[in-house]
Amino acid sequence: MKMFKKTALATFATAAILTAGVAQANTTSAKAAQLGNSLTPMGSEKAGNADGTIPAWDGGITRPPAGYRAGRDHIDPYAGEKPLFTINAGNMARYADKLGAGQKAMLTKYKTFRMDVYPTHRSASFPARTYEYTKRNATACKLIADGEGIQNCAEGFPFPIPNNAYEAIWNHKLKYKGLSVRSYSNQAAPTAGGSYTLVRLREEILGLYYKPGNTSESINNALLYFKQDVLGPARLAGGVLLVHETLNAKAAPRQAWVYNPGQRRVRRAPNVAYDNPGTASDGLRTNDMTDMFNGAMDRFAWTLVGKKEMYIPYNVYKADSSATKVSDLIRPGHINPDYLRYELHRVWVIEAKLKAGQRHINSRRTMYLDEDSWQIVGIDHYDGQGTLWRYSEALPINYYEVPTLWTTLETHHDLKSGRYISGLLDNQDKPRDFSFQSTPADYSPQNLRDSGVR
Repeated sequence: MKMFKKTALATFATAAILTAGVAQANTTSAKAAQLGNSLTPMGSEKAGNADGTIPAWDGGITRPPAGYRAGRDHIDPYAGEKPLFTINAGNMARYADKLGAGQKAMLTKYKTFRMDVYPTHRSASFPARTYEYTKRNATACKLIADGEGIQNCAEGFPFPIPNNAYEAIWNHKLKYKGLSVRSYSNQAAPTAGGSYTLVRLREEILGLYYKPGNTSESINNALLYFKQDVLGPARLAGGVLLVHETLNAKAAPRQAWVYNPGQRRVRRAPNVAYDNPGTASDGLRTNDMTDMFNGAMDRFAWTLVGKKEMYIPYNVYKADSSATKVSDLIRPGHINPDYLRYELHRVWVIEAKLKAGQRHINSRRTMYLDEDSWQIVGIDHYDGQGTLWRYSEALPINYYEVPTLWTTLETHHDLKSGRYISGLLDNQDKPRDFSFQSTPADYSPQNLRDSGVR
C-alpha cells in the first residue's frame, strides 16, 4: 500500500500479522538489542525521516520547563512557535496521504474546522524504570488467551517491537501513567447548535501493573481499579461507577458496580463494557472508547497494517492551559481550532473488524497509535453498513512531572448528527494529581455508598 512507509520494521510487522492466529513468539535478543540504539527505549524509530520534517528522538522532554511547579499549570515548552501551514477543506487534497478518513470527513463537513500544523517535537518520555523493564519485556512477554492476556511481563511496555496488532494494543493499554492518579474534570456534549451542560466528574485510577516489584503474575489478574464520581449537575450528582479491570479478560472479565443515589443501593453493572453508552454521554461515547480504547478485544479481528506519517494532535498545551476556559474550547461541531496543535509524526495503523456472529455498533475501526508513546491518538469508526460514522481524537501533552505522554482532552465526533462529546476538560481545575495515593482496599463495592453524595 503506497500510503505506508515500508521501513524494515514496518515491513516485518506487516508480514508477521498476515499469518493466521495470534503470534506467540518472543522478540529475539538481537532485535531487543536495537532498543536504545536504532530504536528508542519505547520501540519507535529513533531516526527522523528523510525529509527532515520529523526529527530524531533525543530523549523527549527530560525535565520540566523553567518556572514549572508541581500541581500547577503545565508550562507550554513551545508557546512561541507559529504554525508552519494550515490544512482546511480547500487544500486538504494536497495533504491527503498524511490524513485519516475521519480527519478528511471533519474538514469536509465543518468549514469552520482546520488543522494548524506546527514544527514536530518528539516530546514523549517515560521514567528510566519504564525503559529498563520495557527492554526486559521485549524478550520475555507473551500473549496468552488468544490475545486477551499477557504473561511474563512487568511494569514497562510489554511488546516494544510488536509482532501483531494485539501486542500493539497491549502497549497502549499498559502505557505507564503513574501508579495512582486522581483528576477533577468536566465533560461536555454540545448540541449541533453548540449549547451544553457540563457534567463534573472526579476520577481515580490505581494501576497495580506499574507498582515497582509487581509482575503480570503477582497482581492476581487485577490490572487496575477505576472509580468515577459524578459531582454535577444536581440531577446526576451522587452517582458512582467502580470498575475492576483484569489483565486477562478471557480468564475473568472486568467487574463493575454502580451506586444510584436515588435508590441508595449498589448494584452490579455487567453492561459497563464494549458498546454500551458511557456515563452521561448522550450515546456519543461507548464504554470501550474511554482512553480511546479499553477492555476486551475478543469481538474484533485485529490487523497491524503498518506504519505511516500522519498529522496528529501533539503537545496541545494551549488547550490544557488554565488560561483557556471551557467556553473558549467548546464550539458547534468541534473544538475551537484556535487551541489545537497538529504535528507530523509516525503512527502505527491498526484495523479492527467485527467478527462474524459478534455484536457491536461498529463494524470496523481504524486506529492510529503514536509510535513514541503507543497512545491511540485517532480512531475512525464505521457503522453496520461500513460507512464512516464517528471520528475520535486524543490531544496529548507530556506530563513532564511524571513523565508520561497522555491525553489532556479526548473528543468523539458523530459525523451524522453533527454532535460530539469532549471529556477531561480540567482547565479550571487542578491538573491530574499523580502524587495521589490509594490502595485496592479503597475500591471495594462496599465503599461506593459512602462516596456517593446527593
